[in-house]
Amino acid sequence: MFPAKVARKLPVVFYGRVKFGDLSGEVVLQGAPIMGKVGFGQQFEKFSGSRGIAEFSISGTLVFKGYCHMGKDCQFSVSPGAYCEMGDMSALGSNVKLICTERIVLGDWTGIGFESQLIDTNAHPMINTETGERYPMKGPIQLGSHNAVSNRVSFMPNCKTPDYCVIASNSLCNKDYTQLGEKILIGGVPAKLIKENYSRDWDQEREILKRNKIVRF
Repeated sequence: MFPAKVARKLPVVFYGRVKFGDLSGEVVLQGAPIMGKVGFGQQFEKFSGSRGIAEFSISGTLVFKGYCHMGKDCQFSVSPGAYCEMGDMSALGSNVKLICTERIVLGDWTGIGFESQLIDTNAHPMINTETGERYPMKGPIQLGSHNAVSNRVSFMPNCKTPDYCVIASNSLCNKDYTQLGEKILIGGVPAKLIKENYSRDWDQEREILKRNKIVRF
């Protein structure tokens, strides 16, 4: 999926068993084509086991803006005509599902905890049974930079988060949260503001994250 001069650098490395679906789309790797710039299926969490259910299917456009890391058993799909963008040092934890049918964007340094899901469609046509109004099936998801997402968080259509946002475990994010400002903690079903002036200590963790998430040979 890359020109020969890029492909020979092996910029994307897959670990373990991965099922490849439709690969008719376009993958764009911004910046220098460094070996292992994108890792898919490499362990970086505590537990090392894998169920071997990882899938990778790209029939739309997938853009990597820099280094990106995806854990074990991730299921990743970009549909025809859809656009997905992974920011520099973005990451998906193990067992994350990403289903992009329109547009999903992750900002720089945004990490998604294990068993979470990003799905920009409700997959089925829905109507108002009283008025007959038909609701949109799709809506973009856009996560700001330096978002720290806990485990089992669901991102649904039209979700938008600000920079420096922390999201609590088992939350459902389904609207625009940017009006709440930066450096906040949100959570719940659906998610709401829990605390202000709250942020992961990125300065303290930056070098640790680089060591754990950048593929090295």
